[in-house]
Amino acid sequence: MKKILMTLMLGLVFTAAYAQMDNPLKQGMPNTVTLSNGEVIYDLNGEWDAHFDDDWLGTGKDIFKITQTGNKFEGIKLIGSQYVPKGVVAMEGEFERNGFKSLNRFTGMGWRPATGEISEKCNKIVIKTPLKTLGYTQVLTLTRK
Repeated sequence: MKKILMTLMLGLVFTAAYAQMDNPLKQGMPNTVTLSNGEVIYDLNGEWDAHFDDDWLGTGKDIFKITQTGNKFEGIKLIGSQYVPKGVVAMEGEFERNGFKSLNRFTGMGWRPATGEISEKCNKIVIKTPLKTLGYTQVLTLTRK
């Protein structure tokens, strides 16, 4: 019985994971845009509340204004800090099919590659930036205003 239950649970987990990977964005979905080639990607345009979680600096808040042209975007800090001032482009990237093709963040230590996960119908983004020299990962959570 335990073996059957375990097999069923694993099957459900793999089915759910496969469904998410095989669930492409479609024209008309919230917070999406259709490119001239017909590809549908996320639309990040607008202001986003930002919450930083940094092992060395602690936590902090800011606002990012993200501007997207086609599949490329950049985010400017509207409040700023002593490490990355107001008005600085502090995030840039490019989209592909269902997520980020590339994503980079400007930290107090310069530009760093990052990874990002989009959720809640593109109303929340969690960006992780490994800071290898310091031995931890900075987490930035963006929530659409």
